[in-house]
Amino acid sequence: MIAPDGTPPVIAVRGLCTRFGRTVIHQDLDLDIAPGEVVALVGGSGSGKTTLLRAIIMLLAPVAGSICLFDQEVVGIGERATFRLRRRFGMLFQQGALFSSLTVRENVAVPLREHTRLPARQIAEIADLKIALAGLPADAAVKLPRELSGGMLKRAALARALALDPALLFLDEPTAGLDPVSAGAFDDLVVQLKESLGLTVVMVTHDLDSLWQATDRVAFLGEQRVIGYAPMRELIESPHPLIQAYFAGPRGRAATLRSRPDAGGG
Repeated sequence: MIAPDGTPPVIAVRGLCTRFGRTVIHQDLDLDIAPGEVVALVGGSGSGKTTLLRAIIMLLAPVAGSICLFDQEVVGIGERATFRLRRRFGMLFQQGALFSSLTVRENVAVPLREHTRLPARQIAEIADLKIALAGLPADAAVKLPRELSGGMLKRAALARALALDPALLFLDEPTAGLDPVSAGAFDDLVVQLKESLGLTVVMVTHDLDSLWQATDRVAFLGEQRVIGYAPMRELIESPHPLIQAYFAGPRGRAATLRSRPDAGGG
């Protein structure tokens, strides 16, 4: 789907079908993500959020359907084309996936060493810039992952995801395991990076506060496809029973009240 200004979506998924053995995860799933927006993938357990993310970043081959990144079909592309395309997006995995024996600076430098021929000194300088961009103090660069707090680990992993100046950023449960203050600060950082760098961000999250604080639109997965796709204020008004059940419980109502005090009702 082309936007009104003629801009194609950064991600366009059409008729996606994925399955594991005989278990169908997605069937005829469609999804467009426009440039410069933060989109969250949500849904109940088993709805296929992470599976969809893995298909989009080319870690899982779908059974059928089309996935376009930057207007380029990725289903069935060769290894060299995949390698080139992966330079254009960054990925923050749920557990950070940092190399335990490398310092933060060395971890951030890994994609730069893999994808560029820059001299070591320049790679180190870029790594330090990304560390600062992720909101970490300068002395974090020489620390090992085990010396970092949970919030700092997430930011270090984010710095690595930003190493190659991606236009597209994927986040898998970015605030999982963080205390509310750290989670809120990370959400603020994502919004700041989107606005300052012009990033498009796709996140999988169960954090209801993040949905209110950091997203432009939320794609709700259920019944093997996207059954709701809208800003949070609109999505929570959906009459679909799965969406109502997800957001109408005590935690969902509490998150709504924190973000919309006017929604208290009676």
